[in-house]
Amino acid sequence: MAREIPDLEAQVRTGTGKGAARQARREGYVPGIVYGGGTEPAPLNLKYNYLLKRLRQGRFLQTLFNLKVEGMPDVHVICRGVQRDVVRDLPTHVDFMRIGDESRIKLFIHVTFINHEASPGLKRGGTLTVVRSEVELEVTASDIPDHITVDLTGTAIGDVIHINDVVLPEGTKATIDRNFVIANVAAPAGLATAEAEAAEA
Repeated sequence: MAREIPDLEAQVRTGTGKGAARQARREGYVPGIVYGGGTEPAPLNLKYNYLLKRLRQGRFLQTLFNLKVEGMPDVHVICRGVQRDVVRDLPTHVDFMRIGDESRIKLFIHVTFINHEASPGLKRGGTLTVVRSEVELEVTASDIPDHITVDLTGTAIGDVIHINDVVLPEGTKATIDRNFVIANVAAPAGLATAEAEAAEA
């Protein structure tokens, strides 16, 4: 399922350089810039509280936005960096890149696990150990998946789930060639101890 493309509101920032950026921050904005797409870079201002709320919603760097700036045509962008205050960890500058709908981009996509109740290993008290809660995929900008799904049906204690075990959304592929691990079903502590003792005996 492709994500809905949310709007992101900004204003044109007049002036460039450190002085203009400091002025923007004094007025309650976070300065930023949008570049790429064969168009000149454009300095922006985003309302501080508005941006902070967006950041706290999560997945900001993995979301394609519809950038809305008064006096400019809407354009799809993705955030390529958020600079933060080293002491307070609050945003001080953001960089956006214009993205064409057919562009191929690399993003970290959330992994969702389903059918825990249908896993014999988990029913026996096993623990799902998640190695990667997000996987970097190459995707088409206009069709970014909201998540990838790992079906735990039939998984037993000791089973390891690799990327090749997962059906990826159409048009996406992993950025790493090797068959890396996403998760495994680990034995509960008591069972692991008992099996170790049995093996020693």
